[in-house]
Amino acid sequence: MERSLSAVLFVPVVVVTVLAFAAIIRRLLGVRVGLVRTLLAAVLAMLVTAPILSAFAPSDPATVGGGEAFLLGTASLLVAAVLAMASLVVLEVLLPTGSLPGPVEAWRDARRRVERTRRYSTIVRIVLRHGLGRFLRGRSQPGPTSAAARRRLARSLRAALDEGGVTFVKIGQLLSTRRDLLPVEFADELTALQDRATPVPWAEIEAVLTAELGRPFDEVFRRIDRDPLAAASVAQVHAAQLVDGTEVVVKVQRPGITRVVERDLDILLRLGGMLEERTTWGRAFGVRGLASGFAAALREELDFTVERDNLRAMAAALAGSPEHGVRVPTAYPAISSERVLVMDRLPGTPLGAAAPVLARFDERRRAEIAAGLLDCMLDQILVHGVFHVDLHPGNLLLDDDGSLGLLDLGSVGRIDPVTRTAIGSLLLAVGRGDSVAVTDALLQLLDRPGDVDERELQRVVGALIVRYAAPGSTVGVAAVSALLNTFTAHGLGVPPPVAAVFRAVTTLEGTLALVHPEFDLVGQARASAGRRIAGTLTPGNLRDTLEQELSTILPMLRGLPRRIDRIGDAIEHGRLRFAVRLFADDQDRRLVTGLLHQVLLTVIGATAGLMATLLLGIDGGPRVSTGVALFPLLGYGLLVVSVVLVLRVLVTVFRRD
Repeated sequence: MERSLSAVLFVPVVVVTVLAFAAIIRRLLGVRVGLVRTLLAAVLAMLVTAPILSAFAPSDPATVGGGEAFLLGTASLLVAAVLAMASLVVLEVLLPTGSLPGPVEAWRDARRRVERTRRYSTIVRIVLRHGLGRFLRGRSQPGPTSAAARRRLARSLRAALDEGGVTFVKIGQLLSTRRDLLPVEFADELTALQDRATPVPWAEIEAVLTAELGRPFDEVFRRIDRDPLAAASVAQVHAAQLVDGTEVVVKVQRPGITRVVERDLDILLRLGGMLEERTTWGRAFGVRGLASGFAAALREELDFTVERDNLRAMAAALAGSPEHGVRVPTAYPAISSERVLVMDRLPGTPLGAAAPVLARFDERRRAEIAAGLLDCMLDQILVHGVFHVDLHPGNLLLDDDGSLGLLDLGSVGRIDPVTRTAIGSLLLAVGRGDSVAVTDALLQLLDRPGDVDERELQRVVGALIVRYAAPGSTVGVAAVSALLNTFTAHGLGVPPPVAAVFRAVTTLEGTLALVHPEFDLVGQARASAGRRIAGTLTPGNLRDTLEQELSTILPMLRGLPRRIDRIGDAIEHGRLRFAVRLFADDQDRRLVTGLLHQVLLTVIGATAGLMATLLLGIDGGPRVSTGVALFPLLGYGLLVVSVVLVLRVLVTVFRRD
């Protein structure tokens, strides 16, 4: 009976003892330590308590009184707690908190590693299947030497990207707009990824529709075509008719795409971080930031409620300039969701396949269409601050009358009024050929480092203006690329909203070339920006601006005399003080904290070494066992601590980052 009772009470007693030790250790350390580490230290303390007590106790337990037993037990518990605390400190030095994931995080990380490994193997198989394996060897490979060979390689690349899934399709779409970087055969072939991705079977689309609508789709639509109008990387579009006869299009997200995208983005973000850490060009281009921006934009495209709201914002922006002949469809929020978007069906042909329609227009009319599209984009950027960042030919519809329709507003750019003003000043300064004003506008737009050679930057920008902004220049994308290279060379960072503007311009250049091959992007943008700046200088606009500025300045002017009087009174009576906040900058705080840590480690290491020397020189004292004395044991332990701390300080002093 007693044995069974002891067995029943053993586990609760052990649990209570471990929890008590854990509470004591956390309280004595005064620093919050991870629960798993604390429990391990408490288990260690419980295990060593009995050996420590037996070492402290006399050889004959019968001679120990009640008070002595209590003191010996308390001393044993305290020594065990100190040893557990020391083990926690050593563990914190070797493996700081957060360096290892917890059990749940470790399990999730292991699952993600398995999924990444499977995805890596899938990608490698796709690359090998399409004959691109030689580019994985890590060595420079000779490129194709003929146009036919380039076309074959471009077709293989397009097929591999298409099979790789939505993330790689989006990367291909971005590459298709960079005709300054890729041969024309690659840019033309990758353009097919913009609206001709592999369609999803109708059965899967029907399942998504039913799940998102919450009812059979035939209760909402009188008719819906099972063959898609277009199959893009994120979704595919089907023509349909509402029960009231309204012609609409239904944009349905590809089933299971979210999990695939998150897995690919995880790989992409890891690759971006690795490239930025290990390569000079990765740090110069900010690859991690570019990958993060791409990931954020792609995640935004996966939520169709974002596109629904973007359609409303863009429709409001375009309503102010109907003369450009650009419109967007109207969404139906009541029957739309995160994965389904129902919109009006705009008439027209995708611009990428609208060559027969363009052939019916003369050169003057095509120039007007291109200029209207450019003016519309500049209105979005300079006036409204909301603009389409991906105007490739697949996202534009051309009607028979020459009007244009914007599609796929899943990702739009937004810029604040200050940035819009700086962009307008930049274009106006480029039009005047003023390199000083262009440099000033660029420094307002970009993230500048602490030291910038503005004079050298002005010279480089002046050379670019002479080369690319001369009348009749038609090298818009090359100018943007040269400007970005200039930013990189001078250590200037491009904020994401400004980078979106550059991306929109480079994408639009290729689209405008389809409408009018000889279209002067730089000249037209310069002239259009000049008209907008001149429009803001009318008497009415100047009066409004003056009223706004006065309404802001007048409260400050009314309070200025009182402030001056207070300052004068404080000076007269000797009460003038200056409040300066020390270490307001994070870098200053980190520097001082690091120095204090190094000083403390040095002092503690030296003190531990001195105490170790003293303890090792003491004869006698209490004994841990028959052949081991307590003082030498503590001395050797402190000597190890001293050596470790001094070595930590020395490695920090001599290390060169």
